[in-house]
Amino acid sequence: MSRNFELLTHAGKIQEILRASEEPEIPFPAETDASTPSLAVDGAVRDEITKLVHNLFLLPGAKGPRQIVFAGTESRTGCSWVCAHAAEILASKVRASVCVVDCNLRSPGLHKQFGIQNHHGVSDALIQANPIREYVSPLARKNLWLLSCGASGEHWKELVSSERMRLLLTDLRAEFDYVLIDAGALNTSDDAIVLGSLSDGVVLVLKANISRRETARKALQELLAANVPTLGAVLNQRTYPIPEAIYNVL
Repeated sequence: MSRNFELLTHAGKIQEILRASEEPEIPFPAETDASTPSLAVDGAVRDEITKLVHNLFLLPGAKGPRQIVFAGTESRTGCSWVCAHAAEILASKVRASVCVVDCNLRSPGLHKQFGIQNHHGVSDALIQANPIREYVSPLARKNLWLLSCGASGEHWKELVSSERMRLLLTDLRAEFDYVLIDAGALNTSDDAIVLGSLSDGVVLVLKANISRRETARKALQELLAANVPTLGAVLNQRTYPIPEAIYNVL
């Protein structure tokens, strides 16, 4: 297990959400629109993301969060990848509506995960008063939508912390059953803290063998100081020093 992940577990008493012992319960299958392919990920990787989604949203008898922010402890942790795949798998497990949102106005990339253009999106919705449905794009599954970043600019920081952003997140919560938000890295801005305070909590994304202990500790402390719930931590691109099949029987 990564030392970075152990640090977060001990410091914040965060449950390791990627090592769940129970198989996820699948409430309903969702229909897929074959005109737009779903994200391609199979095998053990998909199993681990499914466990993540299950522990965040689908625990039996629990009233789970509906609006979550995914944020890397630093840049290039693969946060957008984790957020996009979590949204796609969640949409495949429920009939409820799911919207994945790119609030990384400084360095947007969520649209690239789905292979579509970054047309009008969050930044446009923040300066216009049109209904939120005018800015979202349908994706592969009929219950999955993307709200891309839209045109980013030099005033991205002011937009994230604006009253309009609070109203936008309120509209998203009212319009969709689940909202997954991709935010900028915690070591480059406080966007994730601002967005997390307006949502149900934050999931930290670390990159194996890259994320630093002090950076992870600082990110967690900042979230705790701001009273933003830390719902878990994802150790991305984890490698296995012994064959993965052996881990599955331990």
